[in-house]
This record gives sequence, structure tokens and C-alpha cells, in this order.
Amino acid sequence: MAEKSDIYYTLEKTSEGFIKDRGSKFYAYAFPTISIDEVETALADIRKLHNKARHHCYAYRLGTDGNNFRANDDGEPSGTAGKPILGQFDSFNITDVLIIVVRYFGGTLLGTGGLIQAYRTAAEEALKAANIIEKTLKNRYYIHFDYSLMAPVMNAVKKLDLEVLGQTFEESAYISVAIPISVSENQLNLFKANVLGISFDQVDADTKIGGMKIVPF
Repeated sequence: MAEKSDIYYTLEKTSEGFIKDRGSKFYAYAFPTISIDEVETALADIRKLHNKARHHCYAYRLGTDGNNFRANDDGEPSGTAGKPILGQFDSFNITDVLIIVVRYFGGTLLGTGGLIQAYRTAAEEALKAANIIEKTLKNRYYIHFDYSLMAPVMNAVKKLDLEVLGQTFEESAYISVAIPISVSENQLNLFKANVLGISFDQVDADTKIGGMKIVPF
């Protein structure tokens, strides 16, 4: 079972929000995303969709350590757009997300406080409409093995209920599995013990099995 340290939250799919303030219209889009390339693609698409808008402000956060993020005001006064959008990531406890808020100026200046409130609220509306899902951080491994080990390997995978990502049984055999980070070492040792038919306390990270290689990827 995954521990809390393995759990994070993100969006299942793109969601949208909209607000209007003193004539200005704010269209918000929240995207699940895992890379800068995806961020740039989404920004290009929204800029094309709203090519007459004055501002395309955004913020994103990638990964679970909290260090990969950016907030952009796109011409609005410094700190009035990107940061309020980014603040919603903490409010909703999410990551691997990009939020873009497009503004069409309505002829009335909103002032610093008004802009902060408007961008924050637009981003919030998009996230309220989203389906936030729980995900688990996992390590992934290739397990290469001789066909003589087929039965104990497959029995161990089934007994431990390992998540199988793929498998190949041709000239050589291998399976790929995913294991929650917090229990990876323990589960691999249990796997080895089951394949060898010995007790858990007889194996450790250095235990080798002839005809088998376990490789992280």
C-alpha cells in the first residue's frame, strides 16, 4: 500500500472557468501537464484561440518537490496576475498543472487589488470545475529473467499484486513493474524471497538471483 509521502494530486483533464469584472472578461483554463513542452504547446493554443486578448497570464507547477514553477503576468502590473494564479495551486494542493487566464480589457481599470482578485477568482473557478485526482509516485523496474524462472516469477508478481506495465516472452523474458516509492525496497526484497522460496529476512538489496536482472528505468 502506498504511504502518504507517495501521494500527490493533479487534474484528470482540462477544465475551464470564467468571470467578468467591470467589463473585463477573464477566461481561465487549467491543464494537467508534466513537461515544459506541454506548457508551451498549451500556451500557443490558447494564444491562437484568444488572439485578440490583451493578456495571457499563467502559472504552472511541475513535480512534487515544489521547486519547478513559474508565474507570468504577461504585461499586467508585476505580481497582479501570475502570483494570484499560482496561489491557487496551494489552495487546491495540486501539481503537474498549468493555469492560463486570458483577459479582454473592458475599458475600466481595475487597480492592483482588483486585478489580483480577478485573476485569483478566475483560476479558482477553473479548478472548481476540475476533477482532482490522486496519484502515487512510483519507481519502475525491468525484471529480466530466464525461462526456467517463469513460474516463480509470475507467482511472485501475482502474490504481491505488483502493477505490471508490460511484458515480453520471446527470445528473452522480461516484465516491467511499478512500485510505490516508499515500499519499493521492501517489495523487491519480498519478490526475491518469493522467487527463491526463502524467508524475507534472508534477502536484502544486494541479494542476486541467477538468471535474473532487475533494472530501474
